[in-house]
Amino acid sequence: MQKRRVQTGHDFLAPHLHRVVVISCVLRDADGLKIFSIGEPERDERAAIQKFYDGIEKYTPQLVSWNGGGFDLPVLNYRALVAGVAAPRFWEQGDEDRDFRYNNYVSRYHHRHLDLMDVLAMYQPRNNAPLDDVARLAGLPGKIGVGGAAVWSSYQDGKIAEIRNYCEADALNTYLLYLHYQRLRGAYTAEHLARETKLVRDTIERSGKEPAAAHWREFLAHWLDKPPTP
Repeated sequence: MQKRRVQTGHDFLAPHLHRVVVISCVLRDADGLKIFSIGEPERDERAAIQKFYDGIEKYTPQLVSWNGGGFDLPVLNYRALVAGVAAPRFWEQGDEDRDFRYNNYVSRYHHRHLDLMDVLAMYQPRNNAPLDDVARLAGLPGKIGVGGAAVWSSYQDGKIAEIRNYCEADALNTYLLYLHYQRLRGAYTAEHLARETKLVRDTIERSGKEPAAAHWREFLAHWLDKPPTP
């Protein structure tokens, strides 16, 4: 961190020097909506990363992220490499499955991995916007909990549950913005967007009744019925 401060003026480490503590996901399939995390304390880093890529092997999902191409996936790729993780479906580019030739997870302009920040910025880094800002402009809760800058200190203090809660809220903000993006590009009607949004609300309202789910109660408390006027 000291070397990083000298080089860049801050101590946020390069992707290959991070360690994966938790991977939070929102899974939408025909069975409904699931919000979950994989990682500590149940699994070590290698097992968590392998579990994530195993999900890609099983479902071949569309991955949706906010700055995932710029940070999250490079972190996972470097850490998977050094840990000896196998992820053939993720790295498929058409050699074994021709459907991946023109739509795979690796190429920037394909949609098997949709980096919402990158797309909305028209692939121009100067136009990038923080997830928290865009979520709040859309009337969504934005970031809650420990915050990205406090993850390291929270981990040192053993606050794994707090980190997981923060990451799950980030994942859900991203998913909700993806629903709005589907409306923006004409894939969803207003009615479809309303149904999908209601499914999210209903899901976290049920989760929020559990004693350990205070973060979902906080999420709901900050979720506006209508977005604010900028």
